[in-house]
Amino acid sequence: MDSTGSTGASPGERPDPRPDAAAPVVLELSAAEMRARLPEALAIYVAAMGYPRGTEYHRAPLWAEHTRRAGWRAVGAVRSDPADPDRPATLVAIAYGYRGAPDQWWQQQVRHGMQSTGWSRDQIEYVLGNYFELTELHVHPSAQGHRLGERLLHRLLTGRPERGVLLSTPEVAGEDNRAWRLYRRTGFRDVVRHFTFAGDRRPFAVLGRGLPL
Repeated sequence: MDSTGSTGASPGERPDPRPDAAAPVVLELSAAEMRARLPEALAIYVAAMGYPRGTEYHRAPLWAEHTRRAGWRAVGAVRSDPADPDRPATLVAIAYGYRGAPDQWWQQQVRHGMQSTGWSRDQIEYVLGNYFELTELHVHPSAQGHRLGERLLHRLLTGRPERGVLLSTPEVAGEDNRAWRLYRRTGFRDVVRHFTFAGDRRPFAVLGRGLPL
C-alpha cells in the first residue's frame, strides 16, 4: 500500500437503486488504459473512501508511477448505460497491485512492523521474499451491491506467480465493514495489527494469505 494505507473496499455497500442500471462487467486494464482512465479511477477512490475533493490530485502522480513497477496489474469494472448504448462504458470500480520489493517504502514499513511484533528473521524473509502487494481496491457507491470487490479481487489475483499476497487496511471496530468481511471471507489472516505507518496517525492492519486463492 502507500502512505495513506490505502486498500479498502468501501465501508458499506448499497444496491444501485436505478432500475435501468446494467450490471458492471469486470475486465483487465493495461498500464496505458489505467493512465488514460486515472481521473475516473481516482474519483472512485475518493468517493468510496469518503475523502475530501482534491485528494485525487495528490494521489495521481503516485498511481501513475505504480503502473511502471514490476509485476503491476489492474482490473476494473465498467457499466454501460442502457438508455445510451453509444456512450462509452463508465468505470465504477478499480483494483491494482504489483510485486513487492525491498526498495519499496511499504515493504520497509511492514518489515519494521513485523520485527517489532516478534516475527523471526526467517519468517519475515519468507513472507516478504515473494508477494504481490494489493495496493488499491475500491468500488464507487453507485455500483455497490454486486459483490464487485470479491470479483475484482479474484480477477486480479488469478494466475499470479507470487507465493502470497499482502495488503493494508484501516483498523475498524469489530472488523465491521465490507472491506474486512471481504478479506476474511477470502482467507486473509493477520500479519501485523494496529500498525501506524510513518506519516499517518491512523492504525492499520496488514493482512496476507497464500496464493493461489
